[in-house]
Amino acid sequence: MGIQELTPAQARQRQQQGVRLIDVREAHERVTGMAEGADGIDRAALEEAPQRHAPDRDAPLLLICQTGRRSMVAAETLATLGYTDLASVAGGTSAWQAAGLPTALPDGEIDLDFHDRYSRHLKLPEIGLAGQQRLAEATVLLIGAGGLGSPAAYYLAAAGVGTLRIADDDVVDRSNLQRQILHAEDRIGQPKVASAAATLTGLNPRTRIDAVAERVSSANVDRLLDGVDVVLDGADNFPVRYLLNDACVLHGVPLVYGAVHRFEGQVSVFDAGRARGERPCYRCLFPEPPPPEAAPNCSEVGVLGVLPGVIGLLQATEVLKLLLGLGEPLSGRLLQFDALRLQFRQTRLAPDPDCPVCAEGRPFPGYIDYAAFCAAG
Repeated sequence: MGIQELTPAQARQRQQQGVRLIDVREAHERVTGMAEGADGIDRAALEEAPQRHAPDRDAPLLLICQTGRRSMVAAETLATLGYTDLASVAGGTSAWQAAGLPTALPDGEIDLDFHDRYSRHLKLPEIGLAGQQRLAEATVLLIGAGGLGSPAAYYLAAAGVGTLRIADDDVVDRSNLQRQILHAEDRIGQPKVASAAATLTGLNPRTRIDAVAERVSSANVDRLLDGVDVVLDGADNFPVRYLLNDACVLHGVPLVYGAVHRFEGQVSVFDAGRARGERPCYRCLFPEPPPPEAAPNCSEVGVLGVLPGVIGLLQATEVLKLLLGLGEPLSGRLLQFDALRLQFRQTRLAPDPDCPVCAEGRPFPGYIDYAAFCAAG
């Protein structure tokens, strides 16, 4: 006997008559919505142990997936195992929803806003519900709500990071608007963290913005790092970069570094605090700061407006990878970008066995006068 293929309306009618409906999609797919009343059992699990999930081989079964293909294959497999009354829903859940038939979330799942907002993440098996919940529980510290912090914050908030702690003591200036896209003309003169909070809350009210209108210093860096999972460096000066590096090594928090200069930028991940002697820190790359005249900031030499967007988005990508445990972070690699040639170049970085901060077995030396250290360089 062949496998019946029913329209969603026919399947719904049979379901209402008491026939069991099984959704054979994977869990990360089902969290975006299932046919009402369906039982969620992955196709692989159903085929591997059918007797556990459907012990009566003669009881009628309806199978549904996303488009109807997997449910038909699953039904054919069950038929070879002795199941006698099987049907697949033509068009699957997509056709079910298009027909206006009732759908529901899996039992115990979270609210509709969550599923609607993050549905494209939930469809990725590498993220799914568990990964999205990890993002919702995460705290990221962004240093700076300027050129790098703006695009990074936008996408981290949109992605569903639970808390963004943004530290910046500056106010919005008209010259910022060429690249600092968190801000707007009517916010000139406002604290950047307040402007950032307004923009990001409007984008995603689920993300909590912890706005800290302070300049990062040795006096407050430990407090800023409290409870933080990842730090994103959007600073524009060397004293803060060295301070952040040292604090992140001390607290064992990964630091996602980014910098821009005229038409070029670079990105890396410094994670020596969690892997002493295996991964480098910022000081391994730059043991001493360059002299001030060799590294002028954007206000002195200018920067292509879109460049911080490219680098900031790469930083946000690394933050999400670290939070989700996906892929290969840029730890031990420096990615350099040339906007004029539209070229990327990668350089391998090794930990410095004599690094004064991250060398294996070396006690933390304490915070120093970073302004004096960088001025001396």
